[in-house]
Amino acid sequence: MKLGAFAYLVPDYDKGLAFFVDGLGFKLVEDIDQGRKRWITVRCGPISLVLARADTDAQVAAIGQQFGGRVGLFLKTTNFARDARKIEKAGGVFEEAVRSESYGKVAVWRDPFGTRWDLIEPT
Repeated sequence: MKLGAFAYLVPDYDKGLAFFVDGLGFKLVEDIDQGRKRWITVRCGPISLVLARADTDAQVAAIGQQFGGRVGLFLKTTNFARDARKIEKAGGVFEEAVRSESYGKVAVWRDPFGTRWDLIEPT
């Protein structure tokens, strides 16, 4: 077995696509209209995100809190400065300045939906 995808709650499909595809440059893999919802997958690397529109009050409340307020996603880069600018231009906000750790350069940022990520340039 291998993990192929996971659901990622967004307030609106098109806002999710605008951030991940138009802003960050993720690849749109599928966008299938299923009537009351769409099956949308985007990919940046080997794992896909299934953009899931929040429909219930509990789902709406979970947007930005999908990992309990912790950093839950780790985006690797070979050019920290370039990709930090791309994230900010797309609507992401860095919570801290870049710092050096034993594993490389890293900084915590939030996407426009409130989810916390690390941007990491490995050593």
